[in-house]
Amino acid sequence: MTQSIVVQVGQCGNQVGCRFWDLALREHAHINKNGLYDEALGSFFRNVDSRQSCAASVSVGGRIHQLKARAVLVDMEEGVVNQILQGPLREVFDSTQLLTDVSGSGNNWAVGYMTYGSAYRDQIVEKVRKAAEHCDCLQCFFLIHSMGGGTGSGLGTRVLGLLEDEFPEVCRIVTSVYPSEEDDVVTSPYNSVLAMKELSEHADCVLPVENQSLVDMVNRIRCYSGKAGSAVRMDSSVISGHGGLSAAEKPFDAMNNIVANLLLHMTSSARFQGSLNMDLNEIAMNLVPFPRLHYLIPSLTPLYSLADVGMPPRRLDQMFSDAFSKEQQLIEADPRRSLYLACALLLRGDVAVSDLQRNIQRLRPTLPFVWWNQDGWKAGLCAVPPVGQTRSLLALANNTCLRVTFSRLRERFMKLYRKKAHLHHYLDVEGLEQSTFSEAVSSLCSLIAEYQQLDATKDQVVHSVPRLGIAT
Repeated sequence: MTQSIVVQVGQCGNQVGCRFWDLALREHAHINKNGLYDEALGSFFRNVDSRQSCAASVSVGGRIHQLKARAVLVDMEEGVVNQILQGPLREVFDSTQLLTDVSGSGNNWAVGYMTYGSAYRDQIVEKVRKAAEHCDCLQCFFLIHSMGGGTGSGLGTRVLGLLEDEFPEVCRIVTSVYPSEEDDVVTSPYNSVLAMKELSEHADCVLPVENQSLVDMVNRIRCYSGKAGSAVRMDSSVISGHGGLSAAEKPFDAMNNIVANLLLHMTSSARFQGSLNMDLNEIAMNLVPFPRLHYLIPSLTPLYSLADVGMPPRRLDQMFSDAFSKEQQLIEADPRRSLYLACALLLRGDVAVSDLQRNIQRLRPTLPFVWWNQDGWKAGLCAVPPVGQTRSLLALANNTCLRVTFSRLRERFMKLYRKKAHLHHYLDVEGLEQSTFSEAVSSLCSLIAEYQQLDATKDQVVHSVPRLGIAT
């Protein structure tokens, strides 16, 4: 049995992580009616009860006294973590898993990376080691953080480097929430580009998620609920009313819940059985042909299933088509105008291998794959669908269109950097030099150039008819 550890850093990382644990407990309660501690629960939870069963059932609120999440919670402002400890998930975490401060990073990557990263290095390593000691076979680290603020971007990427140093053989999958162009944090372009360098060097896979895409997706979900003629349930997968936190619902809760659903879907094959289960470390193995090009575009479908509005099931073939629509993506990009390097289809629920093969055959002529990897498909089938649904699909695409997304970020960075605006706040931090900025933007330019070089080959045509290949 393999296990994974979730590392939550910063306000956004802990809010998303809290929602993930809430939803995961609901799923296991739905499947595991007797509340027994089994292999599925053991992948992300450990049993601290000497008995082999969990006497308390996994309720909708997810409050279990016998289970502890395999997680490490880090934040340099204690507000969100305190809310978690006062909420319905307070029994799922203990003090050895938490690390907080009171002052925050002031939206400054350098404070998070340099100041707090140095001050708390040993404590972070110790907490991660303790979590790892409770694993029989540690398979993966999931890091959740945001890119725009100081703690998420700075300390988050510092933690990523520590994970590589201490556990170099363990896969590191990062979910990074990128700010929108209208972000209210003026220094977010600095923080994002500085963090990008660390992500490119130390992560095995990065799932970039944009705030603006999440906003648009929430609005579309609300439209689905209106068409269905019924209100969205307050305990639904998205509009949950703060899922696991003690405070009142905030506007960004629904956005955080979408990211949590992404993680829920991605980890489903590690938590449940399926006819074509996919190990988490297979994602990097099959979708990352070049070390630095490990950014994967996530798409979720059907959207209305997240709203729990009781609409009839989406036709299976239409669900596959939707997965390659820009409206379903968690980041603004246009993959169909660029090259696919590889693609994974992670399905849950009532889907057969023959359905998968048929739809790949149908879609592949419309998707421009790089000429040397026409068979670059990876598939996973998990038998357990999301609660209340018959099936769902998560697509992860490695596509050169991210060069456009990253180019927009570079432009926002350069607008500030050419004027040296706000730069003194970073240079005042001990250990940071101005060369750090030039190295970061140089790393981003190099990444964009690698994508552009591959994208320039899209006119090359393979004349032989490629065979259908599904990695198993």
